[in-house]
Amino acid sequence: MSEQRGPRERMVFSAAQLIRRQGVAATGMRDVAAHAGAPRGSLQHYFPGGKEQLVNEAVDWAGRYAGKRIARFLAGLEEPTPSGLFAAMVAQWTDEYAADGFAAGCPVAAATAECAGVGGSTRAAVASAFTAWRTPLAEALTGMGVPAARAESLSMLMISTLEGAILMARAEQDVTPLTTAVRELGPLLDAAVPPPAP
Repeated sequence: MSEQRGPRERMVFSAAQLIRRQGVAATGMRDVAAHAGAPRGSLQHYFPGGKEQLVNEAVDWAGRYAGKRIARFLAGLEEPTPSGLFAAMVAQWTDEYAADGFAAGCPVAAATAECAGVGGSTRAAVASAFTAWRTPLAEALTGMGVPAARAESLSMLMISTLEGAILMARAEQDVTPLTTAVRELGPLLDAAVPPPAP
């Protein structure tokens, strides 16, 4: 996020970054303000709904960010294929783990793990965030020739596989679950593109 963003946007971004490292429960409002370089008094001003509102907005930001990344990944592929797109999605994580270690995960997954059973607005926010990610992914697959109904289910499979591999990689402090997911899921994804008509 650029320096030109206001304190509100910086706090949402900071909340997402802290949640992905330490989870929702361990992320305090004061920590978010300090990370964002924002005055503590601005928290109540920008987030009258308190921590729940801030977490929901951070999760929403993360879902939209993941969804927008799909177009960037596609643009970086010389010849777009479903397996190539999935490999690019995974490479974001293997690159991060190689550079910074395994401290961070997905903020949407962290919020889901802690809040989905409670219900309420955060459960709805994480569901919406996954939709904001899954929709452009399914559209990208359709654009590569995957039938629409199959693209919808494959987008769900790709995200759930990635999220599971991220959890395992963090637990094992090893990228093998991520690289294995690419190797094993790639052929299945590419097989969903019907061959060209003779």
